[in-house]
Amino acid sequence: MGTLKHKESPLVQLISFNKLLEQYDAMAESKDEFLAKKAKRILKAQEPYPELRDGFSDLSLLKKYEKVIHIILQDTFSEVLTHNEIKTASLPFDDTVFNASKRFQKILKDAGGEAFKPQLSGLSDHMYYIVACTVILGMHYGHPVDFKKPLFYDIPDAHGVMRHYRILYNADFIEILPTEKAKELSKADIEELLENYDNLELWKDKIPPGSFISKGFVISNMFDVTAEHSISEIKSALIANEKKNEGDSFMTELQETFRSFFNLKTVTVGFVAYNHKQDQFECVHGNGISSIILGEKEVISSGKALCPKSYQSMMQNNSYFAITDVDKYYELSGGMAPYKNLKEEGYKSAIFAPIADNGNLLGILELGSPNKNELNSVNANKLQDIMPFIVTAVLRSKAEEENLIDAVIQNECTSVHGSVYWRFQEEAKNFIKDSLKGLQPSFNEVVFKDVSPLYGQVDIKESSQARNTAIQRDLMIQLSEIKTVLSKALEKTKLPIYEELIFRVNNHIDGVKETLHTNTEQAIFNFVMEEINPVLDHLKKTDPSFNSLIETYEAQINPETQSYYDHRKNYDQSVMAINQKLSSLIDKKQEDAQAMFPHYFERYKTDGIEHNMYIGESIAEGGNFSSLYLNNLRLWQLQVMCEMENTHYALKPKLPVPLDVASLILVYNTSLSIRFRMDEKRFDVDGTYNARYEIIKKRIDKSYVKGTNERLTQTGKMVIVYSQKSDELEYLRYIKFLKSKGYFTGKIEIVELEGLQGVAGLKAIRAEILYTKDKESEKTYTYDDLMEELKA
Repeated sequence: MGTLKHKESPLVQLISFNKLLEQYDAMAESKDEFLAKKAKRILKAQEPYPELRDGFSDLSLLKKYEKVIHIILQDTFSEVLTHNEIKTASLPFDDTVFNASKRFQKILKDAGGEAFKPQLSGLSDHMYYIVACTVILGMHYGHPVDFKKPLFYDIPDAHGVMRHYRILYNADFIEILPTEKAKELSKADIEELLENYDNLELWKDKIPPGSFISKGFVISNMFDVTAEHSISEIKSALIANEKKNEGDSFMTELQETFRSFFNLKTVTVGFVAYNHKQDQFECVHGNGISSIILGEKEVISSGKALCPKSYQSMMQNNSYFAITDVDKYYELSGGMAPYKNLKEEGYKSAIFAPIADNGNLLGILELGSPNKNELNSVNANKLQDIMPFIVTAVLRSKAEEENLIDAVIQNECTSVHGSVYWRFQEEAKNFIKDSLKGLQPSFNEVVFKDVSPLYGQVDIKESSQARNTAIQRDLMIQLSEIKTVLSKALEKTKLPIYEELIFRVNNHIDGVKETLHTNTEQAIFNFVMEEINPVLDHLKKTDPSFNSLIETYEAQINPETQSYYDHRKNYDQSVMAINQKLSSLIDKKQEDAQAMFPHYFERYKTDGIEHNMYIGESIAEGGNFSSLYLNNLRLWQLQVMCEMENTHYALKPKLPVPLDVASLILVYNTSLSIRFRMDEKRFDVDGTYNARYEIIKKRIDKSYVKGTNERLTQTGKMVIVYSQKSDELEYLRYIKFLKSKGYFTGKIEIVELEGLQGVAGLKAIRAEILYTKDKESEKTYTYDDLMEELKA
């Protein structure tokens, strides 16, 4: 059997029966003749083998002295109780077990016999060393330390169900003896140890490995705590968020725990959520969770999912519904749900447990077994111990889901940006405080004063014209297809009404060719819906020869718009692709910009991407603002917008419609205030004077160069609008710097803007952008060069 081999430990463990035998030494002098006679018989049996007192580490001696050891331990292992007690003689915190009760031996046999070796669970090497040290501190140094940790054996039963046994040690027969390695410890030494649990090297220095001998053995009394352990595991699994994110392993572990809890190896666990508003059951996504009630479906109404009896039990009474014999009730119900699903999935018995809070159904816990009667109305009541934890977990999960939904809405639909969220938190806390004090709470307006604005846009050039062209082409194709059908009908039937309809179709075609008026599309749509479609339906019913031609036409009609949707689809997809690509880039770059200095940021998807930024002392929570951060953000904005331009032109050849973009930056030298508009859920400039900034933003992209008919924004050029000479010099400096980085060609022009309504004196820098064909290439292109490259 070899010798004892331990983890690194301050204790050298020897098996010894000395302390037990010393009690028999005293009993041999007892006046009770029966006790004295028994003690003398035990001492006589041990006497020839002094090593049983002295101690040994050779495990083969356990077999050699098996009968003598059995005699020595006869009082601690009662034959009367051996089939009931789970008991062993063993070494502390060690898997060396000897002289076990008959019940423990049977447990090991069911688990696999000699091939199965029980091991203590939850005791790491670090913890093992500290536990051994605390024993020494108490027994040798006289400083008891409470470091009792529950110890368990996890042992499968004959059916493969994992059982959990709590171990309680009786250490009356252990003595701790110092070796030459043992050190004297002062009170300060012990206090230092107690302050440094994690410093294993310190413990090894104060109480070195092998500095004490543990001489003796312990009596291990074990208790089956599978039910309690399972409840604890279920509770932990439901509470621990990190476990839920581990995927299928979470559900696998939870299912094994339920099997231990019910002592049934074949139990399958499922969950289904209940949507009260829709009165339907819905699948719980993620983590490998399946549902018996849903089967392969995503949702199902409660009326279709349950039979009348199960509906009343769970939906109305919120009580368990147990099915002991699925086949029997499937036949009796005529194949109704939920028996149908159970039978199809191979279950023979089941329990459905409603998860309800104050009478409100949240979902159903489903248990299924392939064996008849395994799940029944009796063991269904075991669920009472765990349902409160499941209800709590579901309530918390729903709250987390609602919070996540709020976060998504906030991120996608409002402008409560992370940089200003702290101010909303402050106001929310004040709101709650006032409410708790019994005052009438109100959410105060959030205002940030003296902030510097930055605005930029990457606009799709001539988007309205491109959209109108797409609509014109789709309408002309649709009208031409209609004309083809009507012409064939006229040719076959000679009805004048078809000729009149063809005349009107031609008028619409001629009208669309010339100009697409605002009401043209609606007029054609009404004409098709009210006059053409009824004719087509009539032709299909009266003359099957038209079916193929009409079906070809109808196959090209979009079911949502009820019109031809090809060129418009290409246009919409192109705009969407541009917006997604550019917004993704600036959002990612924003993470770096926020790290430089917190500022408010919002962007919008229109026909292109617009963004607003505000930076200042009032926005940065606890931050010390300097004009350096404003200058830095201006340079960052200019660089990122050049990168957005490059991103677009890398994307352009892949677009269904090769749309162009033009970029513009507005430089506003005056600080202003912004206020959160509760009704619109967004920030806006505050005050009449500051409104001038909003007016400029809305009008400059449509402005012209002074004295010309030339639009200010141009493809291939970055336009920077400003009013102060200092801004001009600042941005010329940035352009010169970015030219050295390969963002600009160096070709620059400065122009004046035609006066806008209510705004005058604006000027603009137009700087030619360099375009890089791909990330790997070092070759750069002007816009004209790039266009030639794309045409080739």
